[in-house]
Amino acid sequence: MKTLLRFLALGALPVSLLPAQADAPPAQPPEYTVLRAATPPAIDGKLDEAAWLAAPVITDFVFPWRTGGKKEQTVAKLLWDDEHLYVAFLCEDAHITARHTERDGKIPEDDCVEIMLTPDADRPHVYFNIEFNVIGGILDNFRPHGPDKPRAPKWDAEGVRLAGTYAGTLNNDSDTDRSWQVEVAIPWRNFAAQLKSLPPRAGAVMRANLNRHGGKTNAQYSQWSHGGTPKPAFHTPDRFGRLVLSARPSPFPAAPSAP
Repeated sequence: MKTLLRFLALGALPVSLLPAQADAPPAQPPEYTVLRAATPPAIDGKLDEAAWLAAPVITDFVFPWRTGGKKEQTVAKLLWDDEHLYVAFLCEDAHITARHTERDGKIPEDDCVEIMLTPDADRPHVYFNIEFNVIGGILDNFRPHGPDKPRAPKWDAEGVRLAGTYAGTLNNDSDTDRSWQVEVAIPWRNFAAQLKSLPPRAGAVMRANLNRHGGKTNAQYSQWSHGGTPKPAFHTPDRFGRLVLSARPSPFPAAPSAP
C-alpha cells in the first residue's frame, strides 16, 4: 500500500477511485510530457525515488475490448535522460500470472505490459515494441515498415534493465493478490538510426502506446491510447499517443555549482 501511495503521489487518484472508461476512441490520441530525471532511478522495481514521485502519472488506461470481468486498472509514468528512456507500470491484479523468463518467449501468456515506441514522430510506421512481465521476461520486436509488413527478422534491444515487485503470490489462484509493478530502463542507442539526434534533445516528439494484456485469470486488454479496433490489436501506430521530452527536471533543478 505504501508503494501504491508513493506511485500515485501529487494529485493522482487511488486505483479503486479511477473513473470508468468509455469504449469509444477520442478524436485525438493523448499526450504525455516526459520529465527529465534529475538523477537516474535505480532499476529495482520499487519506484520510490524522488524522480518517480514527481513525474506525471497516466491513470486513464481504456478497455476497448472488455466483454466481462473486473477492469483492473494500470497506471504508468515515464522519465528520460541522455542515456535512457525509463518506463514504470503499476498494475492492479487479483491473480498474478508470471512464468516465462526466456528472451522472446511466451511473455503474452503472462500478465504483461509493453511500450510501443515510434522514436521519430515524422515516421509513424517505424516503431518498436518491448513487452515484459514482473519476473524479468522480455519480448521485443522492430517494425521497420509498419504493422502490415513483416517485422525485422531478429531484433533484441541491448542493455535493457528491468526489475519488478508484487504484492501477493505468483501463479496461485487460490488467494487474492493486490498488484504488481515493473520499471525498465531502455538505452536510447537502440533507436539511434531512427532518432533525429542521439541523445535526443528536449522538445523532441515521439509517438508511443502503453499496453497491458495477458494473464491466466481475468485476462486484461487495456491501453493508454485507444487503438480504435473492434478486436484486440495493439499494432495501431496511427493511434499512438504523443510523448514530448521536456527539459524540466524531476523532481527539482540541479543545485548550482559552488563558486
